This record gives sequence, structure tokens and C-alpha cells, in this order.
Amino acid sequence: MSKASAARRLAAAAALGGGGLGLLGGSFYGLLRAQAKFARHVIGRHDTPPPNSSGVYGRGLAGHAIRLSVLGDSAACGYGMADADETTGALLAAGLAELAQRPVRVVVDAAVGAESKDLDAQTDRALTTEPDVVAIIVGANDVTHTVRPSQSVRYLEQAVRRLRDAGCAVVVGTCPDLGTVRPISPPLRQVARLWSRRLAAAQTIVVVEAGGRSVSLGSILGPEFDAAPAELFGLDRFHPSAAGYESLASAMLPTLAAALGLVPEAQEAPQSYRGEGVMPVAYAAAEAVGAAGTEVAPAEVDGRRRGPRGLWVALRHRRRRPLPAVDRLEEEQEAARESDHESEPETAGGLS
Repeated sequence: MSKASAARRLAAAAALGGGGLGLLGGSFYGLLRAQAKFARHVIGRHDTPPPNSSGVYGRGLAGHAIRLSVLGDSAACGYGMADADETTGALLAAGLAELAQRPVRVVVDAAVGAESKDLDAQTDRALTTEPDVVAIIVGANDVTHTVRPSQSVRYLEQAVRRLRDAGCAVVVGTCPDLGTVRPISPPLRQVARLWSRRLAAAQTIVVVEAGGRSVSLGSILGPEFDAAPAELFGLDRFHPSAAGYESLASAMLPTLAAALGLVPEAQEAPQSYRGEGVMPVAYAAAEAVGAAGTEVAPAEVDGRRRGPRGLWVALRHRRRRPLPAVDRLEEEQEAARESDHESEPETAGGLS
């Protein structure tokens, strides 16, 4: 079975409420469950929770703050970091502030150990803040806890649809390639790689079908991490280090900017010389899992969103850019800025 066919089967199983177990085989789940239990024992847990990076970023910038919400698992909340400035939320907020030249208010509702099923409650909390854009990173815990992929993508699709219906732009960082996680030993490391890559492809399909954009994080825990595990893996050999979180954020930031309309229109057309193009969603999903930072977003061909092989999408390899220094407002400064915004007209331009 091709990767595109496998991804389509997972997405179809989710839509129809099926289990999709036949895709990977029942013995697969039993084997990985035992290995995952051992791996979690080896990895252990930090006693210190990740720092709270919620706040306003972009000191001295004018205009109303862009509202960013971050949902998902430990990679989304910066597990293993001692400094909030090194977490995913802070890095994304600082990067968006620089690109938009406006402050960014980020609220992080991600949680350590979260699975896709936890997105429902996280989405409830996020919607109370009326975000302009939502970043989601989820899937790794579904694999290590042997959650059926069809269940995982169904929860994710529901969350994306709820957010899109509320008017939020949504960017999902798909499941990383767990085949390079050191505590998972061969041969089950190869099994984890197969599972996580197929889950990522299925996530891509349901996210784009629901109106969001996906970004492959596959090789964030793939070649980059495998080549320099001491630098990009944290002390537990499972979660990213500070350099790893920076790599993750730099992969997602260009797509967040595009979702907010901060990218020049000339850069929106896929460039064939860079391996980009418009294609059916299943083919794009299978292609994206192998290259971190690959974006998949809805597209049209001759005014139509669907073709004979399903939804049309644009596959892009957006250029990464260095992340700026994190510049976070203190609480008293934030309160003063909010008061100023209430009494002054909004700066022209930027996100409407």
C-alpha cells in the first residue's frame, strides 16, 4: 500500500468512525504498547513543569495585539525548558511580532502528556480568548500510548473545524517522526517511524479538509535530530532541547505568518523549481511527511476546490528565517499598553 493510500484510509476511517486497525495490524499495537511502556520508564519525567510563556511579545510595537493560541502536547508547551523565552509559544509569538510589526498576545493551553482527545477541552479554553490564529502540535503521545490513528485524526479534525467555524486561522504541526527517539530500540523504532509518519499524513489530510494548514514536523525529530542528538534532544532523549524548540518554531512560523496574511501575495504561488505545486491532498500529505517545514494548504484549480482525486492543495517549502530575540512585556507594562490601546486609534495596516 502506498503512503498516499494509507493516509487516505486513515482519514476515511476517521470520517466514518471506523477503527482503521487493519491498516497496521493488531500485533503492531501489542508490540508497540510493550515497547512504549519501557521507553516511558527510561525517559521518565521532569519534576518541574514547563514555564508559562503566555503573555504579550513585541515591546514598543504599535497597534492591537495579534491573538495567538497554542494547543497540543509537551512540544507545544516547551516541556524540559527552564526559561519561558525558550519555549514554542514564546518563539512563535516573538517571530510573529517581528514579521507583523505588531505586539502578539499568546495564550498557551497545551499540556504535558496531552493526546489528540484532549484538544476538545483545550479548544474550549482557547475560544474564550478569541484568537486570530491557533498553532497546534499533537500526535506523539497518541503513538506512544497506542491510540488508534483513526481516533487521533478524528479528534484533531473536530478541533480544527470548531476553530475555523469561529473564524480562527489554524496551523497544525503534524506528528514528528518518532523513529529517531533513542529510548525506543529497534526493531520497534522502525514501527514507531511507520506509525508516526502515517499518522502525520492522515493529520495533513483532515486538517486541510477542515480548512486549516499543516506543517510537517517529521524531520524535526528526524535527520536534524538524528545528526545531532546531543544538541537538539533534551536530557530525556525524547523532548527537544532549546535548539530543538527553535528549529520547531522556525519551521512553523512562515506558515503562521501566511495564515495571517503577512506574506506578500507574490510568495503565495507555489514555485515548481522548488518542488512545490498544486496536487491532490493525499499525494501532498505523503510528500510532506519526509520534509520538515513543508506546508499543505487548500487551493483551487479552475475555480474548483476538488478534482477527480479529492481536495486540491498547494504544497510549499516556505523559506525559514532566523528567529528574533524574545521580547516579552511585564504584567504592568502589558496593562499600561492595553489602556493605551483603548484610548488611541488602531495603527493602520496589518491583520484586520
